[in-house]
Amino acid sequence: MTIRTLAIILFASAAVATPLRAEPALITIVGTGDGMELLRAASAEFKRDKPDVRVEVPPSVGSGGGIAAVGAGRAILGRVARKLTDTERDAGIVYWPIFRMPSAFYVHPDANVSGLTTEQLADIYSGRIRNWKEVGGADLRIRVVRREDADSTLLVLRSSMPGWKDLAITDMSKMATTTQDSIETVRDVSGAIGFGPYSKELNKDLTVLKINGRHPLDEGYPSSNEVALIYRDGSLTPLAKDFIAYMDSPGGHKVIADFSAVPVKR
Repeated sequence: MTIRTLAIILFASAAVATPLRAEPALITIVGTGDGMELLRAASAEFKRDKPDVRVEVPPSVGSGGGIAAVGAGRAILGRVARKLTDTERDAGIVYWPIFRMPSAFYVHPDANVSGLTTEQLADIYSGRIRNWKEVGGADLRIRVVRREDADSTLLVLRSSMPGWKDLAITDMSKMATTTQDSIETVRDVSGAIGFGPYSKELNKDLTVLKINGRHPLDEGYPSSNEVALIYRDGSLTPLAKDFIAYMDSPGGHKVIADFSAVPVKR
């Protein structure tokens, strides 16, 4: 036996004797930007007890994108901030609500306002009020940031916020296609105002407005949105079942509360 042959045999034996490290089990939860940071924090806590698990909460593709991915079998779990339609339910998609998040209006700090009445808010979004000085703020043009008509937060506002049911939002507004887009636009544009699900992260760079003297976390604030996980009936893996169970556990409820959201009680 040559030295070269012996070396090959020894290398092959070592490769057989040394098991390959298994790839971590993966859960990808796709969909809405509402509650995204909360779900990422929950995923990190879930992983503490399951170090061989990898949970990914990728950037928003909207509730519709999550429903499409789950419906087509491209994802086991999705995240949505709106109810399913009859057609979606008939296709076998299951809706599992996990928490409710207050909606919030936030402005660039340059606006120099901390609160509005519901009437002022409606007048701003309709375009009747165009400068922050008209509501006691800076002499600065108001830059309205809106969402698409099917956006979950906008639908909640239309059903709950006084003056919003049939409100025609000004054409002089910028359309944000995701929650992140709305936040980043308001953060970057002086005089801008936007809306979306409340998160404590909003307080870092923006001013979260009180409406009629009430902060989004105050009792009686009129607008909140439900976030749910979705999956196709019969498609859940054991790992996905474990994650859903975790979100309903005391540990999951603590993460929800840490983000100023309210867990759904079964």
